[in-house]
Amino acid sequence: MQMNVPPNPIETLPGNDLIEQGVADLSASRETVEALLVSIGATRLRQLGIELSSPFDSPEHKLYLLLARERDDAAHSAYNALIRRLVSFVRTAQCAS
Repeated sequence: MQMNVPPNPIETLPGNDLIEQGVADLSASRETVEALLVSIGATRLRQLGIELSSPFDSPEHKLYLLLARERDDAAHSAYNALIRRLVSFVRTAQCAS
C-alpha cells in the first residue's frame, strides 16, 4: 500500500535548494557560498526548526570576499541577490508554518 505523505512545507519553498546545500556544507565545515549564507541566517533558520551545526564567524564578510574572488565586479549584485533569497525563504517559511 502506497501512502501519499505531503512534503514538509519548507522543502517546497523557493530557495530551499540553497538552504539544504548550505546546511550540508556547514555540517561538513565547507566554507561555500551556501554555508556562509546559512550562517548569516542561522538564528532565523533555527527558529524555523532547521538544525545547524556551528555557523561560521563573520559570514557576511567571508561571503562577500568569496563572491569577489568568483565574480569580480558582480560580487555586490550577487551578494544582494543571495541575501534577498535568504530573507524571502525565511519570510515565506514563517508564513507557511
